[in-house]
Amino acid sequence: MYGEQLAEIYDLVYRGRGKDFAAEATEVAEIVRGSKPNATSLLDVGCGTGEHLVHLSKLFEHVEGLELSAPMRAIAQEKLPGVPIHAGTMDDFDLGRTFDAVTCLFSTIAYQPSTEGLHATARCLARHLVPGGVVVIDPWWFPERFCEGYIAGDVVRDEDRTVARVSHSTRRDGVSRVEAHYLVADSTGIRHFVDTQLITLFTREEYATALRTAGCDVEYLPDRLSPRGVFVGLRR
Repeated sequence: MYGEQLAEIYDLVYRGRGKDFAAEATEVAEIVRGSKPNATSLLDVGCGTGEHLVHLSKLFEHVEGLELSAPMRAIAQEKLPGVPIHAGTMDDFDLGRTFDAVTCLFSTIAYQPSTEGLHATARCLARHLVPGGVVVIDPWWFPERFCEGYIAGDVVRDEDRTVARVSHSTRRDGVSRVEAHYLVADSTGIRHFVDTQLITLFTREEYATALRTAGCDVEYLPDRLSPRGVFVGLRR
């Protein structure tokens, strides 16, 4: 998952597809401070290439990231010198400190393959919060909202490369399968690779139950951050 080929074009592809990392970071900060106005520290779990963290670092005094993929983590660290970007899995990490806010964005939590993994992740996130701290989780689609057979296609460019991406989404046994084909053209030629993501279709109640069990009061905000809505947990 998220090897070197995808990591090197990740930001280009998603910015080209319309993802506004700066606006999302601003909205995350608004959500956090709606519950904890004096929040100054934030941990982004599954931070990827660090693009959200770049903007969150301007909104919080202290930020850190956690990322499993070594190529993604290396890009994040290059963008954010001096910011700790930890290696680790979201369901089993211990940084030895707590934060005012913990985020898990862009449906990262749904890469857990089971409700057991979802609960383990929720416990890890909550354990890294101060009492009264805020966790913000951007879920994947709920089962009833997933679009079976969905196809997408995009062509994005920068000064050095053109990237074409086409994808097809299916589901089986409560898991969505997103198969994406990439064509990358640059001065060295054209290359093709395939990336397949398995993303679990957890229900709204499964997310909420995991957070409650982890010791958080939970609110689901259907109209914030993305069309999927966002879960906000307040550590008891």
